[in-house]
Amino acid sequence: RENVLALKAVMPDGRLISTAKRVKKTSAGYDLTRLLVGSEGTLGIITELTLKLYGIPQAISGGICAFPDLESACNAVIETIQMGIPVARIELVNSLQMQAMINYSKLDYPVAPYLFVEFHGSDAGVAEQAELFGEIAAANGGGPFKWTANLEEREKLWSARHNSYFACMTLAPGKQSLSTDVCVPISRLAECIVATEKDIAASGLIAPIVGHAGDGNFHVLILFDDKNPEEIQNVEAFVERLNLRAIAMDGTCTGEHGIGQGKIKFLRLELGGAVDVMETIKRAIDPGNIMNPGKILRL
Repeated sequence: RENVLALKAVMPDGRLISTAKRVKKTSAGYDLTRLLVGSEGTLGIITELTLKLYGIPQAISGGICAFPDLESACNAVIETIQMGIPVARIELVNSLQMQAMINYSKLDYPVAPYLFVEFHGSDAGVAEQAELFGEIAAANGGGPFKWTANLEEREKLWSARHNSYFACMTLAPGKQSLSTDVCVPISRLAECIVATEKDIAASGLIAPIVGHAGDGNFHVLILFDDKNPEEIQNVEAFVERLNLRAIAMDGTCTGEHGIGQGKIKFLRLELGGAVDVMETIKRAIDPGNIMNPGKILRL
């Protein structure tokens, strides 16, 4: 959402509106840009977006670092953020996710929880940032931190990360997948992920974890037999516990995926009376309930 400066949308009554001009910031009225972007198509149809562009940095370095356990990796993320190191990307994968990526993308690394990191800036800047991160990783039992500014080597690493879904599907051929996500304050990330991994083990599920750790956001891809009612019930119970766990930590039931239909009840648990305001907005803008009816809100 933060990269959308303005948009045009067709509203339920057929009007075409523009929410903002081509400026970096505005205080002109209600923030309809964010409202429509976050509405999952329940308030209007977006027809045009004005996006913020970023310059290509002088230098980019990236690397990968193993950790003895998930908690150590999460603590390294927390300390990196708290120290203000300008990390451009910091991604977490647990051991099962890494096993899948090693097999699928032919990576030459031992199985363990890993952090994938990337730094942007000047040649001297990215080297300094990588060095500082390496010290934090070592203090948390991780390492060695292997980083490079070589484009081909970086692309191989990030290609493996981007293909993580396809890698996961090789863990249980023939099974279906359910992808879900939550987000918690960065200070609770280690606690939430560790508890979630224990929950997965206790439930007997095959469910790798990957996270946009710098945001406190992580995803779980659950593999299951959609013809087996017991497995479906097990998956639904796990997802409910995951959502409630995140909300109890002052987090959200979804950082990126959205509410859709499957997380409607968790939205009210998370935001309470704010959902009543959302329903008022929905009824005022779309009284006929023609825009994605049944998503986000039950009207």
